[in-house]
Amino acid sequence: MKKILLVCSAGMSTSLLVSKMQQAAKDKNIECSISATGEAELKENMDGTNVILLGPQVRFLLSKVKKLVEPNGIKVEVINSVNYGTMNGELVLKQALDLIK
Repeated sequence: MKKILLVCSAGMSTSLLVSKMQQAAKDKNIECSISATGEAELKENMDGTNVILLGPQVRFLLSKVKKLVEPNGIKVEVINSVNYGTMNGELVLKQALDLIK
């Protein structure tokens, strides 16, 4: 099963987006685990993760997170700002799945 982890400052602002992504995955019959965490809890929550998407507000963490997780084969990218702002779960899910392929 694919595991997608969204990261923001405290894991709060990405919670709604997680719900929208889960609904999009369900609608498309895509089996995956999608969750959110704050940057401080990233290390504890990254086991088994295939892709990490950073909220636009923490884009400054991109190089730090890449150094931490890419040796484990985990892909990292910043969520598109427009898709994040509009909480477009379908397009953010597509972004994550495209990274896993």
